[in-house]
Amino acid sequence: MTMIPTDLNMILASQSPRRKELLALTGHSFSTLSTAIDETFRQDEGIEENLKRIATEKAEAICRLYPEKTRNALLISADTTVLFDNVALGKPSDFQEALDMLTMLQGSTHSVITGFSLFYSGRRHCECVTTKVEFLPMSRDDMTGYITTQSPYDKAGGYGIQDPLMSCFVKGIEGCYYNVVGLPLSAVCRAIRQLLTTANA
Repeated sequence: MTMIPTDLNMILASQSPRRKELLALTGHSFSTLSTAIDETFRQDEGIEENLKRIATEKAEAICRLYPEKTRNALLISADTTVLFDNVALGKPSDFQEALDMLTMLQGSTHSVITGFSLFYSGRRHCECVTTKVEFLPMSRDDMTGYITTQSPYDKAGGYGIQDPLMSCFVKGIEGCYYNVVGLPLSAVCRAIRQLLTTANA
């Protein structure tokens, strides 16, 4: 398997601490750039279409803001949502919304979907990765305790699977664990290698 070249200038278009931690697992150095964009889902687009569009728009915005820094770089961007009963759950805005989301998810199975985009040398790659997560039932005290002691407000679906208390209620995972945290690392690395091969052909 071809490794990512050590001299590749890699930029993560995100300030998410979880995505930075995950990308660091590749052992490759990278920098981060970010900017705020409208991440509202459009009703006339499907879930995956929305995620890929938002990820792409994040990368495009970074390219416009930092043309010199991104010109010869590989740019990585992503957007994640939780899907339950065909309803996309984004980041909760307050305690009650976080509690409502956890109440929906407990004792059931939901999907975590991440759309990611890669920009390099005038070429683009965009795809979505889905992981299914099953939670054990949680009591109201469990849920309120988690919301109080952790930080669910910057996490899709109102939870982080890596958080200590939530790990006690994960019954099963089908798919990539890292995708649930925020970046489907194996899919991203595979896509990077393919994009580099195509660009250098």
